[in-house]
Amino acid sequence: MPIADGAPTVFAAARDAVRGARMRDELVVSEIPAPAQLAPHAVAFAADVRPSRHGVDSELGTGRFILLYDPEEPEAWGGPFRVVCFAQAPLETEIGLDPFLADVAWSWLVDSLDALGAQYAAASGTATKILSSGFGELAEHGDGAQIELRASWSPGDGDMAAHIEGWGELLCLLAGLPPLGAEGVASLDLRRNTRD
Repeated sequence: MPIADGAPTVFAAARDAVRGARMRDELVVSEIPAPAQLAPHAVAFAADVRPSRHGVDSELGTGRFILLYDPEEPEAWGGPFRVVCFAQAPLETEIGLDPFLADVAWSWLVDSLDALGAQYAAASGTATKILSSGFGELAEHGDGAQIELRASWSPGDGDMAAHIEGWGELLCLLAGLPPLGAEGVASLDLRRNTRD
């Protein structure tokens, strides 16, 4: 297999595609070190919904996106590539109590990928609602909630940039921003919980 800058050309092309993706202006995206133990080749990104402070996760939403490549094509992947991602956003407590919140979060991921034309298979993940209450020294923080989505899927042939763009759209939707250019993706007015 031909090698480009130390990586197989097929992975190098996919890596370049995700690096060149057109992300929403509301996101601060940076490339970060990829975990070495998940696959022979990987590229990873972190994103925060603006405004964010340098080195601190956004109070509106944060996430990670990793594109993995294994030429051995692990059976569970169904191909040589796998995306692993994470997205998290704070919510008002009453929104966190909504019994359909996890379903909505997952549907936003699927709808965002579909709207951007991302081809994928073997999608899986979890959507977790976290409710918290402060006590003692933290009692002044009161109650809070957040939504956290962890997902993975196997990208098909086609535009690799659509996968990271879909993840970026999901992160913005979780942060309460309206969908951009993603027809069919409904917006829910998720009020932010900005606990200090």
